[in-house]
Amino acid sequence: MSLQVFYKILPRDVWDDSCKRGIFAGAGIDLADGYIHLSTAAQVTETAARHFAGVANLVLIAVPEQSVAQNLKWEASRGGALFPHVYGVIDPATVSWVKDLPWNGTTHDFPKDLL
Repeated sequence: MSLQVFYKILPRDVWDDSCKRGIFAGAGIDLADGYIHLSTAAQVTETAARHFAGVANLVLIAVPEQSVAQNLKWEASRGGALFPHVYGVIDPATVSWVKDLPWNGTTHDFPKDLL
């Protein structure tokens, strides 16, 4: 099985702070739930629509599977769909890229190469 990339949507200021500290332990619901919620490429637009509609100043980070594999669990959510969850932290240096996720008044504008 080939390794994949997972995605995380979060506020820009939370990511910037994590980069300064050298560790991302989660944001908001992640901290409350005790794990970092990630999405696959097929899931991330629905995640944005359900949980971030109308929210500006977000970033989308690309997390390589190999950087979180040791702490990764696939767990059911949304009607039984399996989502990747990280029971641990993410080193910002292992993230493939970070891109702005602007709100256009109706939806978020995802990078064209992701869709």
